[in-house]
Amino acid sequence: MLNLNTRRSTYIANTLAAIVLTLIVNFSYLISMIVDERERDRETFRQERQEERERHRPQFEGTLHLSPDGYGYLIAENGDGFIMPPGWEEHGHDHEHNNDRDRDYNRDNDQQEPRWYRTDSVFVNQAAIFIYNLQDGDQILGTLNRPRGEANPSLDRPLRKNGEDIAPVVYDRPNRSEEFVIQLLFYFCLSLIALTVMTFRFDANNFTLRRYSLRCAITLLVIACCYMFTPVVDWSPRSSEITMILRLNRDNLLDWMAVSKYLIVLIVAFLYGRIYGMLLKQQQIQIENEHLRTENLQTRYNMLLGQISPHFFFNSLNSLSMLVREKSDEKALAYIDQLSYTFRYIIQNGQNTLSTLEEEIEFARAYGELFKVRYADKLFFDIDINPELNSWMLPALSLQPLIGNAVKHNTITRKMPLNVKIYTEGTTLIVSNRKAPKIEAEPSTGIGLENLRNRWLLIAGREFEIVESDEFFTIHLPLQKPKNS
Repeated sequence: MLNLNTRRSTYIANTLAAIVLTLIVNFSYLISMIVDERERDRETFRQERQEERERHRPQFEGTLHLSPDGYGYLIAENGDGFIMPPGWEEHGHDHEHNNDRDRDYNRDNDQQEPRWYRTDSVFVNQAAIFIYNLQDGDQILGTLNRPRGEANPSLDRPLRKNGEDIAPVVYDRPNRSEEFVIQLLFYFCLSLIALTVMTFRFDANNFTLRRYSLRCAITLLVIACCYMFTPVVDWSPRSSEITMILRLNRDNLLDWMAVSKYLIVLIVAFLYGRIYGMLLKQQQIQIENEHLRTENLQTRYNMLLGQISPHFFFNSLNSLSMLVREKSDEKALAYIDQLSYTFRYIIQNGQNTLSTLEEEIEFARAYGELFKVRYADKLFFDIDINPELNSWMLPALSLQPLIGNAVKHNTITRKMPLNVKIYTEGTTLIVSNRKAPKIEAEPSTGIGLENLRNRWLLIAGREFEIVESDEFFTIHLPLQKPKNS
């Protein structure tokens, strides 16, 4: 889905919509081109049949006399201009090529002699005069149509005029492909202009009915100005050309086909603008919701992170108080120094949601020294990390509660030393220690492991795996691959 909040995406959406709209408004033109192509094939077939039939039709030759009303008559000079086609028999014996319709030209139903082919005048209608550009006084030879009732026969098609072959006046019109390309380009530009006006610098925060109506009015005004430049065919009696509406030499400049296309463009542009505004507002709401969700996650994470320091500080003070009660001044001072370094690390890195494995291991070593001050020669850390995973990520301060819980909840003596193993297996960090529960459990708030679980859900989107048996407590922490790798 395109992000409509960027100008580039808006231009792409407008262009695609303009292409679709252009094809829609010119769909009838496409259909007409296909129909015209088929009609040309049919017309060729009809002309071939017509020529075949005309070879067996009676003909008439005479001089054209036009009346003031526009029609005319062919008058034979010698009183009989009727000409029999080859093979035409005067008494009705049909030629082998004649069909039933041709026999009607020979005779009436109850007469052996044809009663009309010896006529001295033939009617010429206005269409034939216009199509073949016939003039008063022209000597015309043409085929005849069978008359109705007592009327004179009529001219079917002129064959020769003043002794020369004659053909219909060819109506000179623009090339259909050229006309189609011009129409497509113009309506594409028109559609793109209309859609751009409806979406130009659209602000979802101010998507009001008043502003939308103002955009519709501006679009209507722009489209109305473009109407006078619409390409149309300027028809004339003998030729035509592609021009603009404003150059037409006529009083009425309304081209109803162009008006209907403009109405389609306007309606689609208005709907497009409305839908565009709704989509833009929906996308903005989604972005705002995502920002709120991120802020909420960050707030929750900071709250969870804030629980670490008091929890860690509570356990550290317990350890320090024991050293003081034992009057181990040097150990207490060393412990205070390590405690200061550890808190400094927490302050510097606590606000980071993710840390590299290398940083966490360095902190684990420093944090372990706090407990070694208290449990000299009774607490050991075995750390074996694949150097290739140093840049891999995990939630910050993940090892601190695991080491703290291992020390706090297990008996640590010279006979039962505690060995905490931290190592990698594949792309998983594993923390493991033996289980030797204390007879008297130390005071605990119970939030250390649960806090870590919640932070992993917020940051990594998944939980870590806890494997617990009667002898060992093990946690599998899946590492995240760095984004820049």
